[in-house]
Amino acid sequence: MSPAYSITFAVMGIRPEPYAVTPTLTARVGIAALVEEPVHAIALRAQVRIDPNRRSYTDAEGAGLTDLFGPRDRWYDTQRSFLWMHCTTLVPGFNGGGTEVDLPMPCTYDLEVAGSKYLHALRDGTVPLSFLFSGTVFIRGETGFAVQQVPWDRDDKFDMPVSVWRELMAAHYPHAGWVRLSQETLNALTAFKTSRGLLDYDEAVRVVLAAAPGSP
Repeated sequence: MSPAYSITFAVMGIRPEPYAVTPTLTARVGIAALVEEPVHAIALRAQVRIDPNRRSYTDAEGAGLTDLFGPRDRWYDTQRSFLWMHCTTLVPGFNGGGTEVDLPMPCTYDLEVAGSKYLHALRDGTVPLSFLFSGTVFIRGETGFAVQQVPWDRDDKFDMPVSVWRELMAAHYPHAGWVRLSQETLNALTAFKTSRGLLDYDEAVRVVLAAAPGSP
């Protein structure tokens, strides 16, 4: 992209999307473009990463992060930035200067997913995020439209309050969570539940845990 079409991005805030069918956060992204001609559209992509070494953790949070990073004495080597999600949106046209756009961030509460496991372990504070932007910019060319690529080094950091994530999950899964099971395990749990006349899977798991050696 030539200097005449320099473009930058800044994450201004993240909020839960209240009317989405599935859990979705919305990032408000500011776009600044140093252009003389209008930008017709931007096909915007963002890779969202979690940077765990940008914050501290309580003992309770550290215990919840053991599955991801191991014991604390190994965190210097294991606590690396990791991918949370990819998201996309189409930015409508705007004149030179800048605009703002909502970037949908679809989420999952599956605790087998690294991002969800990390977020579930946090009690307070912020989630340190990095947004790596890419995409295609459509501008006026000599014979019609011209295409420019968003430079590879366009990124921004944003510390999302943990309360935003908790508010989103409480709205979609109040007092609940999701754990992915293999079909074989699910079949066995179903048979166990049915054979004992238990009401639901939650009760079946509680019965199994209560019978396990060393259970409190």
